[in-house]
Amino acid sequence: MQAPKSVKSLEDLGRIRLSKSFFMRDMLYSEISNFYGIPNIPVDPDLAVHSARNLCENLLEPLQEAFGRISIRSAYRSPTVNQFGNENGLNCASNEANYAGHIFDVRDADGHCGATATVVVNSFIDYYEKSGDWQAMAWWIHDNLPPTDLYFFPKLGAFNISWHVAPGRTKKVT
Repeated sequence: MQAPKSVKSLEDLGRIRLSKSFFMRDMLYSEISNFYGIPNIPVDPDLAVHSARNLCENLLEPLQEAFGRISIRSAYRSPTVNQFGNENGLNCASNEANYAGHIFDVRDADGHCGATATVVVNSFIDYYEKSGDWQAMAWWIHDNLPPTDLYFFPKLGAFNISWHVAPGRTKKVT
């Protein structure tokens, strides 16, 4: 599939079903993109869909099956959106650190693909806000899902969860 060059082709990309509960459109929403008017469109839609599908099928669906609805706060970022976010202090790591992470459609330095989403497990919010205990969720994921990288945030118990073709890699974040 070619990179979308019209509203119709972007709609078609967004309607690709990644798993039982998720569509590519769920991955494309970006507050940075919306606020600053920067298109958040994959250059390599086939690689973006492949990586997103694996993220959804292997991690997000089992997480949602166990805990109920999850909310995606951030997922795919185009290199342009991510670079803008990095350069303007908007909580984005460098592009190089986000290849095969939030940037689904560019392989990392080792030629591997991957995808990252920042999610909130809605049923976990109250527990987290009362206890501050993010480790309970981390241990559940560790014990019940395929190997993944996790990074927890203080608001809503949100966390990054990553599917990668070569899990367990060490990634330098800059």
